Amino acid sequence: MSATEIGDDGPRGEVVDHDTVPPANKGLLAVAGVLLLVPVVALLWVGSYSRVDPKLGPFPFFFWYQFLWVFLCSAMTYSAYRIVLVARPHRSMADTDDADGTGARS
Repeated sequence: MSATEIGDDGPRGEVVDHDTVPPANKGLLAVAGVLLLVPVVALLWVGSYSRVDPKLGPFPFFFWYQFLWVFLCSAMTYSAYRIVLVARPHRSMADTDDADGTGARS
């Protein structure tokens, strides 16, 4: 059974050839998932940071801990994004045989 019969259309309507698309690195995708899960768990576990001490200047721990996670979460999200880019390689646009860049092969 060919890809056309299955109805596996790509983003622009062309048929995706799964034999030429490299497989994803599942280990790296798991690492990216853990990086995205850490901030969720850390902030949902309120009992771990619902206290006043240690203070950072006039700010109780409860507030500055959550504010710190704004920066940590953005760093972890960006790291997960970069890992996913490495884990899921794609065929470059230079692999097409056409001159107009539509992806149609002759």
